[in-house]
Amino acid sequence: MNTKYEVILYWSPADEAILAEVPELPGCMADGATYEEALKNIEVIIEEWIQTAKELGREIPQPRGRLMFA
Repeated sequence: MNTKYEVILYWSPADEAILAEVPELPGCMADGATYEEALKNIEVIIEEWIQTAKELGREIPQPRGRLMFA
């Protein structure tokens, strides 16, 4: 995977898991028992989010996070 979307990781006491969220892709979230697992899972979900958006003819936001270079 070669995307540069910002991923926010945080502990969710309610879910008792690490959550990974991509703010630029509405509804794009995953979880895991560890940070590594949550990151691995969000990579799959990002790809699925983008593929679904393409199939539905929806706009795919360009990454604009701090990882982007001029």
